[in-house]
Amino acid sequence: MMKSIFDTDAPHPEASSLTAFAQNALETRSELRDENSLEEAFKFDGVHALAFAGDKLILKHDRQILDPLFAPYELTSLDPDPDNAVLLGYLASGEPRLAVPVGIDPETLPELYKAIGARSLYRDALLDDGLVSEAAQGFSLLHWNATNRFCGKCGSPTVSQLAGYRRSCSACGHLMFPRTDPVAIMLVIDEDADRCLLGRSPHFAEGMYSCLAGFVEPGETIENAVRRETLEEAGIPVGTVRYHASQPWPMPHSLMIGCYGRAESTDINFDGNELEDCRWFTRSETEAMLARAIGEGKSAPPKGAIAHRLMRDWLEWSAS
Repeated sequence: MMKSIFDTDAPHPEASSLTAFAQNALETRSELRDENSLEEAFKFDGVHALAFAGDKLILKHDRQILDPLFAPYELTSLDPDPDNAVLLGYLASGEPRLAVPVGIDPETLPELYKAIGARSLYRDALLDDGLVSEAAQGFSLLHWNATNRFCGKCGSPTVSQLAGYRRSCSACGHLMFPRTDPVAIMLVIDEDADRCLLGRSPHFAEGMYSCLAGFVEPGETIENAVRRETLEEAGIPVGTVRYHASQPWPMPHSLMIGCYGRAESTDINFDGNELEDCRWFTRSETEAMLARAIGEGKSAPPKGAIAHRLMRDWLEWSAS
């Protein structure tokens, strides 16, 4: 019989699929991308695009239904920039799906449009999971393209290539490719007392506690990032580390790598510059936090966040 969460992948064999932004079913066909792919996609009969104004997704709405999909002709009033569009991929039907930056001010949209950020998109369940995941891909790729308009080697302008998946310097030819920033996020467990470690950052919503997290540094394994971040932020040494799930996080282009860590001490000495509180929570306290809405006392991150998944799966593992 399994006696430790570190000995099994229960309660879910692939918990990543239960997180927000992780249900993207588009076929990227990356091996077939060339300099004609974007133009051909725009010409495809029935193609649809997601429109992005900076860090906001533009939605059509008729006061009842929210629709993020635009035919190319519908983008005209939004001041589209097709030269910097990205080909996200293809539906099973063969229909291409595009991400197109638009110049319209998201704060002054006409009445039948709405601008939504990535966080609200999943938290408020405004679209189905597949479209939310496609939007996440668009947020990340368009942000990367927008912040790499100039060469990091010589400072000259760069141009988009391969349907938005490569940029090339117009002067020295230096090539740049989309980046993904790995972040380790961990639920550290005190197995003897059956508790989990959660912290509260000053920028969190009132009353919310979450898993500790931090960027994986160059030359560092995921496991060692979990150990380092937990020691730095909470003063808790961690022994065994087990990967559990991952989540694309389009703010702007991170990959959250969720792990469980076994605490080797329970004496918290948290970094006040990083956290305003850090403490152990019992199973019953964690269950209550997951059930509460944010703002109603001590609460957890919303459903869809990988921190929520780590907390929930710790509870469900125990019950399985």
